[in-house]
Amino acid sequence: MTLEFFSATDTGRVRSNNEDSVAVDERVGLAVLADGMGGYNAGEVASQMLTSFIRNELGRWLQEAGDRVSGQDVRRAMDICVDNANRAIFNAANTNPRYAGMGTTLVLAVFRPQGLLLGHVGDSRAYRLRGSQLMQLTRDHSLLQEQLDAGLLTPEEAVFSNNRNLVTRAVGVEDTVMLELHEHEVQPGDLYLLCSDGLSDMIDELSLQQLLQSHPDLPEASQALIDAANDMGGKDNIAVVLIRAESRTKARVWWPFSLGSGRR
Repeated sequence: MTLEFFSATDTGRVRSNNEDSVAVDERVGLAVLADGMGGYNAGEVASQMLTSFIRNELGRWLQEAGDRVSGQDVRRAMDICVDNANRAIFNAANTNPRYAGMGTTLVLAVFRPQGLLLGHVGDSRAYRLRGSQLMQLTRDHSLLQEQLDAGLLTPEEAVFSNNRNLVTRAVGVEDTVMLELHEHEVQPGDLYLLCSDGLSDMIDELSLQQLLQSHPDLPEASQALIDAANDMGGKDNIAVVLIRAESRTKARVWWPFSLGSGRR
């Protein structure tokens, strides 16, 4: 199986700066997306620190480790890398007054022979389109999600909630952070979407599914998603990473090993 990657960010229609950041290392099947927060340009600093750190440190470790290491070793490396990045952002926020209170969400995808290792912190999301079914693979770390889980709000009421952007977990806000990690089976034809809430807050899941299905070319799909979010108001920065798993004869990025068909 082979993988094709495409990523893009957009400032949106309201913000003057872009606090979203993405990074991809196709050689090792790594994709990372972050949505920063904080005053001045601090959110932009936090997200760029995080994506650069993970691409450089985890990407180098994955390159050196190859495909022989176990999934448990990769999970441990992901945890350690995110913890180190968290401390770097936290220390910067506490030593430079301009960066006080900065932090960032995270979605981190690592494709391995056994499948996908997916980690996240905050309310940036990962989706999978398999056939005609779009599934959200991450669960937001947010006050709104907690209210939904507790039955305090219905999904219909949540659309109009004032708590949509209050995250309960973020990278760099405290001296430690917990990365939520899950493993997923990967099948030929799967399309994975990582995105910030600048996309997911503006477009419902049915519209996301229809846009992805109607634009098989990844750059076109990415632009269609961004355009749709902006057409709905573009109230926040928009970040998108698309990864398609294909049979070796179809994909554009050749992969040095096959993804397995382990359990999700």
